[in-house]
Amino acid sequence: MVDSALPATMLLLLQPMSNRADELANLIVLGSGGPIPNADRFGTSHVVTSGGRNFLFDCGPATTYKLAKHGLSSLDFDHLFISHHHFDHVADLPAFLLTRWDHSIGDETPLKIFGPENTEVMIERLVGEQGAFAFDWKARINHPLSQQMHQLRGGALPRPKPEFDVSDVSTGVILEGDGFRVTSQRIEHVEPQLQANAYRLDTDDISIVFTGDARPCDHIIDLASDADVLVSMCGNFQSELERKGVQSGQIGSLSAAEMAAEAGVGQLVMVHMGPDISSASGRVRALEEMSSIFQGEIIVSDELSSYDLRRRDVSANQNIDNSMHAHICRDM
Repeated sequence: MVDSALPATMLLLLQPMSNRADELANLIVLGSGGPIPNADRFGTSHVVTSGGRNFLFDCGPATTYKLAKHGLSSLDFDHLFISHHHFDHVADLPAFLLTRWDHSIGDETPLKIFGPENTEVMIERLVGEQGAFAFDWKARINHPLSQQMHQLRGGALPRPKPEFDVSDVSTGVILEGDGFRVTSQRIEHVEPQLQANAYRLDTDDISIVFTGDARPCDHIIDLASDADVLVSMCGNFQSELERKGVQSGQIGSLSAAEMAAEAGVGQLVMVHMGPDISSASGRVRALEEMSSIFQGEIIVSDELSSYDLRRRDVSANQNIDNSMHAHICRDM
């Protein structure tokens, strides 16, 4: 529950922005936490709805179930973008992929999956011919009961095995369609053990960038340049990350605000938050600290919440002094 004693401007930023007259696209924050679960948030996954299409970014714990709570299913998606392979971003892949396959009847658009290096290997090891879940789908293909259930849903026999269009991607435009384009940018998080990507989605309605998990860097700023929305990891207060010596490879409160300001976005959505910064008092403190750097709209997201997105105000002048942004690691 939001404290009604907070200023009206704070209340706007702490609540889902429903019923906004200038809605152009919608962001559903399915998972807004990290790898340590608590009662309010766990893992990362996001949906963008624009132009009648749904785009899924990351597939963290319970994504398939959380989609159902929003009236969506895995069959409502033709595109999935994976930022990196930490479990809090991919743990629900088996459920999402097998649910989509199990409820398909044969006339669906093949699911396209994009991710950093080893995404193709990971999907094969999960649902391939010798994958961890091959026992499951082979039983569903061959057992009479499963065959009957498939036919009752409108499918025909013999039932095909699960197949997905998977691509390892790095930097550049990775997908273009009717009214949309997706660009990937290789960024740094826990290299060399894992590669990681940030993504930018441009549609006729909106331009939105997802940092994934990353260190603050020029690559993200360039990718987000003049975008409408930046959805950024915000692991903790910058001072706490630095006090604990864990700021490397993570975006904190001030660095998120600095990148949003330098990129010139209109809205900054905070995700992947720990308990300190997502508490009631932490939200107020974060907004106070970050709004002194970024003059646009800051949204402290809640898990399972939906937010209306809007285009940035191109007439706004934020008077950015890049020299003051000391928490961004400059790319060489």
